[in-house]
Amino acid sequence: MIRVLIAEDMHMIRSALVALLSLEDDMEVVAEVERGDEVLATALRVRPDVAVLDIDMPGLDGLSAAEQLSARLPGCRTLVLTGLSQPGNLLRALKVHVKGFIVKDAPAKTLTDGIRRIAAGERVIDPELVAAALETGSSPLTARETEVLRAAASGIRVAQIATQLSLSQTTVRNYLSNAIGKVGGRNRIDAIRICRDAGWL
Repeated sequence: MIRVLIAEDMHMIRSALVALLSLEDDMEVVAEVERGDEVLATALRVRPDVAVLDIDMPGLDGLSAAEQLSARLPGCRTLVLTGLSQPGNLLRALKVHVKGFIVKDAPAKTLTDGIRRIAAGERVIDPELVAAALETGSSPLTARETEVLRAAASGIRVAQIATQLSLSQTTVRNYLSNAIGKVGGRNRIDAIRICRDAGWL
């Protein structure tokens, strides 16, 4: 029996995933959560074989949750559900040891087969995502530029970003300017949109 944890913030989708997997004779949903920051504690408690994680969740995104699982519960393999519009996330997913990366609009059989293959130690990645990721490429931003732009995306001001990241306001402005230039944005908002669409943020 494959023990599965499901993390999805949209109640209807989460319920549908639970219902789908409950039809499989060799799978048991042992936990379901709606926030990314609930994944690790729940997984440590119920010890799933596979964690199916939505990429966009409140509290903590699916890839960060996958990174925590890899570090603290390496026996739990992760499968991330994503939209095709963010191929850059695939490269980040591979770095944090995600074993499966499937688009949300894939057929149900793709998910159930993917869970079985991942539980058996294989890697499952949607070929369309691989092609899109190769076309988009990796992020041109440095880790610090990404961190500053991500903080800006939360809506806080330069002074708050500076305090949060222990930087001067001038340094924050320089990082933001560099990031905007590298991704070809017209301004900070446009740069955030470009990076989110590519899956770099």
